[in-house]
Amino acid sequence: MCNLYRMTGAAQAIAQLFAADTGGRNLPAMDAIYPDQLAPVVTAQGPRQGTSRQLEMMRWGWPPFGEIKRPITNVRNLASPLWRSAMADPARRCLVPVTAFSEWSAAPDPQTGRKRKHWFDLPDDPLFAFAGLWGMTEEGARFAFLTCAPNEVVGRVHPKAMPVILRSGAGFDRWLAADGAGAAAMQVPLEDEVMREIAGDEAEGMAGSAQTSLF
Repeated sequence: MCNLYRMTGAAQAIAQLFAADTGGRNLPAMDAIYPDQLAPVVTAQGPRQGTSRQLEMMRWGWPPFGEIKRPITNVRNLASPLWRSAMADPARRCLVPVTAFSEWSAAPDPQTGRKRKHWFDLPDDPLFAFAGLWGMTEEGARFAFLTCAPNEVVGRVHPKAMPVILRSGAGFDRWLAADGAGAAAMQVPLEDEVMREIAGDEAEGMAGSAQTSLF
């Protein structure tokens, strides 16, 4: 599962690419977003009224419950009652802006004996999105995003799952407007040819660079 991603795009870039009202927000570069942290999301009908798409700050991960001890960050089983109503309601879907994401290696590095972070991005899309779901909880607005079977690029590192990735334009529109069945049909891996793994030194260099004008 993906439990670390990066969003170093400026609010202006999000406003342009996602056709969203930023509410006057200015975003810092977020080099490492972990579960239970605040992160930007774009909603079709968010907590503020009067605009169609809004940039909001929400906490990543549904509050844990029962035997679950950590925030629920990834959505895989769309038949679960926890997600069924959210998937059926376009207003409960959101776009999670991303510039790169990380997966841990399945096996430890033979030299260090520790698992290693592998970063991925879309070279032709400095800013893209995860397909997300959001809702109001007793602890405020929370979001999670869909995962699916991995493509070959991610599967070489993490064979269990990868985020459902949306590129600009029709993909955004479809996710925010489709009926439940149409949205569920989007739970598929992105094509290998539009993705790449970033070398470790390149990923660290990106983390220190200026903002992009991007269960």
